[in-house]
Amino acid sequence: MQFQRFVITAALLLAGAGSTWASGLKSLEDFVKTVKTGQADFTQVVTSPAKEGQTPRVKTSSGQFEFSRPHRFKFIYVKPFAQTIVADGQTLWLYDQDLNQVTTRQQSQVLGSTPAALIASAADLKALQADFTLTDAPDKDGLQWVLAVPKSKDGQLQSVRVGFKSSSAEVPTLEVLEILDSFGQRSVLSFAGFQVNPALSAKAFEFRPPAGADVLKQ
Repeated sequence: MQFQRFVITAALLLAGAGSTWASGLKSLEDFVKTVKTGQADFTQVVTSPAKEGQTPRVKTSSGQFEFSRPHRFKFIYVKPFAQTIVADGQTLWLYDQDLNQVTTRQQSQVLGSTPAALIASAADLKALQADFTLTDAPDKDGLQWVLAVPKSKDGQLQSVRVGFKSSSAEVPTLEVLEILDSFGQRSVLSFAGFQVNPALSAKAFEFRPPAGADVLKQ
């Protein structure tokens, strides 16, 4: 599943140029400390390396994203195919509507040095630095950027770049997540309409397999 490869194994990082703009690391620190829940629409563009004599393959999908610290998040893919990924704090659920198939994994075994950890899990910058080497990246497109490189070399994730929109008078908002894996595949998630600290109950991250669905444990 495309999302699984890029956001879980790659998909919880969810979480300056002058006096007005903060640095990327400062924006990340403020985001982790201040934004306890979040909600946004997203568009994901996955680009695979070109094979010999061929052009790169590009796939685009879109949907909604929300999270609640610690350890809860949900991606609902609407286009081109309906898929749902839910982390409820204990279990990671992946539901493919077309196949009517649910895959479950123990959340603690599949998250950690992943983009999801950066966005939605860690309580502070120190916790993130246990799993990632974090550095400021050059400002681009009016955003402040952080480069996160996993300290563990065992996974498929090579690096993540996180772009924030922030000023000295505003809470940083997550704008872009760029994920590069060890196979050269690049996934760019762009977020729109980001809501800071909306009221989200724990029930929003509960998942029950639909009637008749095949449930596979991994």
